[in-house]
Amino acid sequence: MVLLASLLVVPGLVQAEVCTTQSQMAATDRDALAARAKELAAMVQDGNVSDLQAALVPEYAKDFGSLPDVVNGVTPKLKGGAIVVEQVYLLDDSDAKHNANGSQPEAQFYCSLNKSPAEADFSIPGLDTGKYAFVITEVQNATSPWRLSFLLKQVQSKWALAGFYPTAMWAAGHDGLWYWRQARTMAANNQHWNAWLYYQEAGELLRPARFIQSTHLQKLRSEQTAAAPPQLSEGVSVQAPLVVKSADGQEFHFTSLGVDDSLGKEKVDVAARLKVDQIGDVATANKRNAAAMSALVAAYPELRTAFHGVWIFAVAPGQNPFATEQAMSEIH
Repeated sequence: MVLLASLLVVPGLVQAEVCTTQSQMAATDRDALAARAKELAAMVQDGNVSDLQAALVPEYAKDFGSLPDVVNGVTPKLKGGAIVVEQVYLLDDSDAKHNANGSQPEAQFYCSLNKSPAEADFSIPGLDTGKYAFVITEVQNATSPWRLSFLLKQVQSKWALAGFYPTAMWAAGHDGLWYWRQARTMAANNQHWNAWLYYQEAGELLRPARFIQSTHLQKLRSEQTAAAPPQLSEGVSVQAPLVVKSADGQEFHFTSLGVDDSLGKEKVDVAARLKVDQIGDVATANKRNAAAMSALVAAYPELRTAFHGVWIFAVAPGQNPFATEQAMSEIH
């Protein structure tokens, strides 16, 4: 994900900005935004980094950041796909006032969907005043559909690029709703570790960008929380690691637990970050990662049924992570 502005979800704040959904906006506005987003998506699909740079809002044009690397990583996955515009939102904070210290207030947009209780919420701290839009496009193909979302800002009479958020829509041949349904089944069968991870994967595949929340995604998160085993009730983090002991007394501290589909196998992998003091030489690092995999799967054997294998990313202060992967059949 490329963040060309600092964007976070902070629910519960008072609405001060205006959101207009595509069903509420004028056809001319909707069509203009859809056309602009399709142009930008085509640039990404073609790997046209220079035109994307020219499309940036002036304050970001000189600081291109990691955008070229992200575009070059995504472009090969979009070949032959059809670009379709899925959702368009107008986000207007033109009347927002500065805080007393001169900083920008947090921009909150609450978007009611088709005049129903369902809504999509945006929370953008430090957003300059002005008129913005968020447009979600999909690049649809038979093997690996992707979602390309764009934050646009109106600069004079044009819509300039203020943020780009590419996300995969499938993992190991399945979409987010499939992982959600599987998670529910796993939870019902008391496979709480598998369910928690599949809920997590469903959320990753269904969320267009991390600064968006919705009624739909809140329901998923509530189900994940309800299904979590006690060890995961507060999540996994550096401050609250998952501690697993092996049969020989070794102790492993996992600071994150998630899902990875980079190998393109028939099932996704478990991905865990392991806190270590030093990476050490390759032989030592490999042995430690293998022992961490074995301890994790021995502690929670249901993982063998839902995942292809396990990635361990050993992380030490000031050193590059050391990553290894093994299939479940290789983990003893």
